[in-house]
Amino acid sequence: MIYREVRSIFVIERNLLYSKLINQTVMENTHIDLFQEKTESSNNKSIMRGDKMFEQVVIQEVRQGAMWIRMNRPDAMNSLTPEMLQGIDSALDEAQGRPDAMAVVLTGTGRAFCAGADLKYVHTQAGTEATGDFLQKVLATMNRLDHFPKPVIAALNGITLAGGLELVLCCDLVLAARSARIGDAHANYGLLPGGGASVRLPRVIGATRAKYLMFTGDFLPAEDFVAAGLVNQVVDDDQLEAATQALVDKISKKSPLGLRRMKALIDDGLQQPVDTALRLELLASEAHAHSADIREGLTAFNEKRKPRFSGH
Repeated sequence: MIYREVRSIFVIERNLLYSKLINQTVMENTHIDLFQEKTESSNNKSIMRGDKMFEQVVIQEVRQGAMWIRMNRPDAMNSLTPEMLQGIDSALDEAQGRPDAMAVVLTGTGRAFCAGADLKYVHTQAGTEATGDFLQKVLATMNRLDHFPKPVIAALNGITLAGGLELVLCCDLVLAARSARIGDAHANYGLLPGGGASVRLPRVIGATRAKYLMFTGDFLPAEDFVAAGLVNQVVDDDQLEAATQALVDKISKKSPLGLRRMKALIDDGLQQPVDTALRLELLASEAHAHSADIREGLTAFNEKRKPRFSGH
């Protein structure tokens, strides 16, 4: 009886996973078709708001295997505004539908990666419904980045505070310039996080480190966060872009399908009891065994050549 019940649960979970994978594949093919049908937009595109052109606050460019998203408000330390969030979302929309963008790189212009929300904007909206709307948009963009199906790399070119740190927490891999400083900073102005720092930061660096960072408002060197598990690598400032591109080059040689499913397994597994996560990993591996990419990988191994993955 117990065996039949367990097997029944296993079959139901497997069917649900198969259904999810099939639906995901259909959606991905739709994205590809739409991309092929539309006229390719120029890189570094400006953003329209109503009938007015406003500052090009986000620069996006697909090159050498990645969608590079560059926050571009250097005079304001790339602080977040509704336009900045809209620009990031727009770039992610394009990256999701482009087969030539195997990964996403998020970085900044000038001496900051991102110093958090634009406090001048927040001050003008204080006490109005716009404040809640802005916070909802911040959280929606953070969650979009966190659940993005392709690998997301943060390249920290400088100061990374508050909402900037919250962006980093939603990325898969983090490289930092040696001069970069990282902190939470909400406490310095009597603010509370609204983009997930109180939830994601303890899960990444541990509750004690997170509380220190959030209670003190200190800005610490990027190197301090390597051992803590937030930053993967610190490089000299003039080597940040080259090091990031080298990482993209490694990733872009892998199976897009395999990377996507691997990312989902890790992220979902962290939210599950170990036994459930292991069972879901087994189901995912069983489904993945029918993919074209696994056949290509095994064939390439036997033929002693590099695999040519299709992403299917």
